[in-house]
Amino acid sequence: MPATVQGWHGAAVLIEAIRRDLRLLLRQRSELWLVLLFFVLVASLFPLALQPEPRLLAAIGGGVCWVAALLAVLLSMPRLFASDALDGTLEQMLLARSAWMPMLYGKLIAHWLASGLPLTLIAPLIGLQYNLDTEAIAILVLALLIGTPTLSLMGAICAALSLPARGDGALLALLMLPLTIPVLVFGTGAVEAHAAGLGAQAHLSLLGAALLLALVLAPWACSAAIRIALE
Repeated sequence: MPATVQGWHGAAVLIEAIRRDLRLLLRQRSELWLVLLFFVLVASLFPLALQPEPRLLAAIGGGVCWVAALLAVLLSMPRLFASDALDGTLEQMLLARSAWMPMLYGKLIAHWLASGLPLTLIAPLIGLQYNLDTEAIAILVLALLIGTPTLSLMGAICAALSLPARGDGALLALLMLPLTIPVLVFGTGAVEAHAAGLGAQAHLSLLGAALLLALVLAPWACSAAIRIALE
């Protein structure tokens, strides 16, 4: 097959995979709302345990948003491969060798669109709650826009590794949380660096580098883990 035709075929498979997984995810709206509600509740509970001091809230706002986003993404990860593995769909996808990687990329993109993107879009409301200024909120949203796909990609590796344990949530958390610490540090550091007047470019660049690395390596790691789990 010529390279151009193969490329168009891969793109068509990718788009169809995104549509398929989004349709399946939208059928489970209650679970999507649960992830979003969890993010809002976790981020909103912190001020209740602290003194209502504007400077203190602004100092911890970025970190709280990132911790809440990480836990919300973790909550959505067990369903990524588990249902397709149970009904045999994942095994059928593996048999389509030339279409397998586009379908896997489509599944990962659809998961982020249904979980990570809504968290990013609602983050400005959380930032206002923590008395962040307009520039700090913009940096927080940009950092989440870059960082949440990385969280999803790292979580996908862990979800694939935990398939033999039927997507056990405790095992998934044990695998995922240590891997995501650098993303959490850089994402929080971007907001803190802006507050200190140092500029957030370095932290955002590191988040971008982590995303590019995850985009290249995570799907291949997921594929290898899924093949091992289904053998």
